[in-house]
Amino acid sequence: MSSASEPAASDQAQRDLDIVLLGATGFTGSLTAEYLAEHAPTGLRWALAGRNRTKLEGVRDRLAKIDGRLTDLELIEADSSDRASLDTMVRRARVVITTVGPYQQYGEPLVAACAEAGTDYVDLTGEPEFVDRMYVAHHEAAERSGARIVHACGFDSIPHDLGAYYTVKQLAAKGPVAVRGVVRAGAMASGGTFHSALNQFSRARQMREAMSARRKVEPRPVGRSSKAVAGKPHRDKLLGLWLLPLPTIDPFVVARSGAALTDYGPRFTYSHYAGTKTLRYAAAGTAGVTAVAVAAQVPPLRNFLLGRIKQGEGPSPARRAKSWFSVDFVGEGDGRTVHTKVSGGDPGYDETAKMLAESALCLAFDDNPRTAGCVTTAQAMGDNLMARLVAAGIRFETR
Repeated sequence: MSSASEPAASDQAQRDLDIVLLGATGFTGSLTAEYLAEHAPTGLRWALAGRNRTKLEGVRDRLAKIDGRLTDLELIEADSSDRASLDTMVRRARVVITTVGPYQQYGEPLVAACAEAGTDYVDLTGEPEFVDRMYVAHHEAAERSGARIVHACGFDSIPHDLGAYYTVKQLAAKGPVAVRGVVRAGAMASGGTFHSALNQFSRARQMREAMSARRKVEPRPVGRSSKAVAGKPHRDKLLGLWLLPLPTIDPFVVARSGAALTDYGPRFTYSHYAGTKTLRYAAAGTAGVTAVAVAAQVPPLRNFLLGRIKQGEGPSPARRAKSWFSVDFVGEGDGRTVHTKVSGGDPGYDETAKMLAESALCLAFDDNPRTAGCVTTAQAMGDNLMARLVAAGIRFETR
């Protein structure tokens, strides 16, 4: 049996497609397809996949206006509820991108197919329960086959995971390291993100159960520790911001990178916050999150909110062009403090599509660390993905 450090040999080199994009007809999926059309290397062998061939043809027609060579881009009919169609698709591909969510509802058959076939996988989920359940169910199969299953390759959680990774490297401490990440954004949240968040709030018990099940089977680092630490609301004097603990998947992803990589030191902790300039906005944010969490527990209210904000829709290009995000990181260790920042444009759509596409390209073509199983972006791609994102316009800087 192979281990995570020595995955089984794969037949990926013989496959006829480098990348398959599943969910190409959705809003974020189509943006990802457009990014690949504009930025993919010459000779990339890729295909669009989805349930509806007519809609796929419409996406292909739009891509052909970007690059006339895509007129004959291959289309694959595949459905997340049809395992046979997924098996056929993943056996042809080196990497599969999926934008089909909510992943808790639709995602497992594709993860299972990739894990068994030795096909690398990226998604943009922000659903902790789904990620934990996939680890328990499919990590060992992916280790055996050599597949790299990399969740959270969008705004959840690349800026935070790679930002903490960058911060740790800048600090270069030998002893314990504490990092806090503080996110700010001026953008419209995506419908998919809202649906995922509302469903997560309604499944608090199931999320705890999934996390507990993962802890029982996931190995812990030997002689080291890495933990996500829940902070408290407070004012950060260094950043000049009020900090509000942010209940997202991001701190768990960062902590898993810290457990996997010795660069994070003998004892690593990470806390995750939203940042606001005034106490009034912090209080309003707390009230808003609390209200959504309460509404999620009441089915009629939850269904009303889900009906008001649709999935698969998004803001106009003009609106997205005005959007932005920034994540400040403060790393402390060996008596030193380092302040870094990751920033970019529209987080929920344009930058997420960029991150997702560059993650797939990185897995397909870069000389990455030897990993397999359910792994994080920092663990699987680290410096290579960061270099790609910097070249694509996302900024990593030391303040």
